Amino acid sequence: MIDEKDREIIEALQGGLPLVPAPFAQVADGLGLDEKTLMSRLADMKSRGVIRRIAAAPNHYKLGMTSNGMTVWDVEDGRVAELGSQIGALPFVTHCYERPRALPDWPYNLFAMVHGADRDEVEEKRAEIAAILGDACRAKDILYSTRILKKTGLRLKKKG
Repeated sequence: MIDEKDREIIEALQGGLPLVPAPFAQVADGLGLDEKTLMSRLADMKSRGVIRRIAAAPNHYKLGMTSNGMTVWDVEDGRVAELGSQIGALPFVTHCYERPRALPDWPYNLFAMVHGADRDEVEEKRAEIAAILGDACRAKDILYSTRILKKTGLRLKKKG
């Protein structure tokens, strides 16, 4: 459950942070709070599972990263957590996660999104991942993006 002030905080942040030197202070001021209180309430909502995170959602195309591929890997179950952590820590992997296989058609259990200026760069990065996975990887593929999907986080409808 959220109270009215939590709702106001979510509504104030759902469109993104202002591009100013102290964005949380500005948001807090607009809500009649001090920055410390805002941050405390956000931490509380996160600990209760109301929100998962506050993160940037860049437009990779505008950053010059026009080739994007979701690399998929069939990794030994006993090593997927360890290796997934290593892959997720790579500076060029924007998100990495484990998912259950959908056998017999989909043997992949580790996913890592890679961005590059072109497909050659994405393939070079994919090769780096393959080297880390080594013999623990039994199969691999890559799914290249064909369009940008709108990225949004939590959205609440305004009351009234």
